[in-house]
Amino acid sequence: MRMKDSEEARRVPGETLDVMGLIRERMRQAIEVTLEEELAIALGAAPGERTEGRLGYRHGTQVRRVVTEAGPKDLAIPRGRILQEGASREWRSQVLPKYQRRSRRVDEALMMAYLGGVNTRRVKRTLMPLLGVDFLSKSAVSRIVGRLTALFDAWRTRDLSKERYVYLYLDGTRMAVRMARRVVKVPVLAVLGVREDGQKVLLHLEVAGSESTASWESVIRDLSGRGLTAPVLVVLDGNKGLIRAVSEAWPGVEIQRCTKHKLENLLSKAPKHCHPELKRDYAAITHPLNAEAAHRAYEAFLRKWRGILPTVAESLEEAGLHLLTFTHFPRSQWKSLRTTNQIERLNGEFRRRTKTQGSFRNERSALVLLWGLVAFGQVSLRKIDGWQEVVKVVGNLRKVA
Repeated sequence: MRMKDSEEARRVPGETLDVMGLIRERMRQAIEVTLEEELAIALGAAPGERTEGRLGYRHGTQVRRVVTEAGPKDLAIPRGRILQEGASREWRSQVLPKYQRRSRRVDEALMMAYLGGVNTRRVKRTLMPLLGVDFLSKSAVSRIVGRLTALFDAWRTRDLSKERYVYLYLDGTRMAVRMARRVVKVPVLAVLGVREDGQKVLLHLEVAGSESTASWESVIRDLSGRGLTAPVLVVLDGNKGLIRAVSEAWPGVEIQRCTKHKLENLLSKAPKHCHPELKRDYAAITHPLNAEAAHRAYEAFLRKWRGILPTVAESLEEAGLHLLTFTHFPRSQWKSLRTTNQIERLNGEFRRRTKTQGSFRNERSALVLLWGLVAFGQVSLRKIDGWQEVVKVVGNLRKVA
């Protein structure tokens, strides 16, 4: 449909072109054309067209002020009635639902700004000149952001019985949350799953008083209660409470201790002049040519360091062969499976994106925002290295079963 009476046609030669005005006018016309076409499809006829299959009739327009990406605009909203089974009903646009005063794109932009780390007050202050006072009242942005809560609740309680996760990464990060009238740094426990296609998926978020056995048991009970089946492998740090909770919930599950965390423990027990030598010996364990080489390097490390620094050897023994579980899997996946880096990167993004928040007003607001960062693509999750061979791991497991 051709748009008539454009700004260009009315412009006087030599007059400065109002670019923003032209953009706003084009957007208004585009929305009105879209609404007209939507109504024509619903009625089964264009304006003035007479057809046997006509499903209703038009009856004028209604002016409604709507905030678009180019600012507030007065739109002529077409009206119509749909005939159905001898009765008629008022036509409702799906593009611009009744009573909606902001376009979905504007609401999405506000939500993305909030999820991107801009707090509610700054969103309001920044967009006020564009959207106007009437459309950004004191609670307007908060109501938009509040839409996240219902989506979060649905995610947090969804059925997991039809989903299959081969690997799980479990770890916690600390966030500043107001609790019992004080702002405190509390652990946010996170679970990251890897599907059979190798794609990483955020499975769970929970604020806890500490990273204790009881706290992690609560997380695992929640996942099991929603139907999550035992994974093939769980990758975690050296938290004893977490290891115990996993072993009790899923007996026989393979456990991989994070090799990066263990190296930090070893270095903390040795003087600095020993660090280069210790790192070389440890790298022979964690970056071997094959599984046999990893086991030989492990035994050699213990023999050597028992005579140099017994506390270092004892620290390695504490982790045991859980440090070498990654060698049971395809070599292409070793980089992804020997550390908790996959979930630590996610936690790092959470911390980076929430710096401007200061502190969260409560536990719920913290979880909703962190989940929203992933759900709306502000933080993206890619497939693990060697994802093509995850199917092989599952196939081998089924053969054994």
